[in-house]
Amino acid sequence: MKILVCITHVPDTTSKIAFTDNNTKFDSSGVQYIIGPYDDYALARAVELKEAHGGSVTVLNVGTAESEPTIRKALAIGADEAIRVNAEPTDSFFVASQIAEVAKEGYDLILMGRESIDFNSGVVHALVGEMLGIVSVSPVMRLEVEGNTATMDREIEGGKQTIQIDLPFVAGCQEPIAEWKIPNMRGIMTARTKPLNVVEPVGGEKQVKLVDYELPAAKGAVKIVAQEEVNELVKMLQNEAKVL
Repeated sequence: MKILVCITHVPDTTSKIAFTDNNTKFDSSGVQYIIGPYDDYALARAVELKEAHGGSVTVLNVGTAESEPTIRKALAIGADEAIRVNAEPTDSFFVASQIAEVAKEGYDLILMGRESIDFNSGVVHALVGEMLGIVSVSPVMRLEVEGNTATMDREIEGGKQTIQIDLPFVAGCQEPIAEWKIPNMRGIMTARTKPLNVVEPVGGEKQVKLVDYELPAAKGAVKIVAQEEVNELVKMLQNEAKVL
């Protein structure tokens, strides 16, 4: 079984976010980068499937040289080889185009997180499926493979849906599909010698132009209303919050 896992190189969720050049560039100074949390679930499940059925796991990242430590961590977790498309991942269509180009080599499974945690577009898996002409499913909470058939649970509004589809397909993963894996010392040492191939981007013109960044508004003051003052609460919701 050949599995392709697409990972993102994103700021740690605890990082302080700031912008430079009149809010047109992300300030990466002092920011710790990690594998996208949803991608971590996809990678963990891919390694489990490889251990159960045999085969190989290739990790793919669209990014600059700065993402290579993150890629090496994925190799330490259990991937066999890595590919880095040497380009800035600023547009979902462009990223999907690069993934689809690599995936044409022939993979049984193409796994990725349901969304990245920087841009949160949540559309790359669907774009890749369309470009390759194969099924795309997201968000996938459980994935089992038997022969050429996969059984999975997919989250839907108000519940979950269990489906079966034939390989190959694209899946956007989320918890609890697998437990995150922490690299051990042996994995870290072997990751240094695993192949990391750098390729140049092809086609896939970017569809989005970044104008500027904006931080969310600061949290406002909190007002506490006694439980017996329902009328006062209603007036505040009508006149101040203007939500009624």
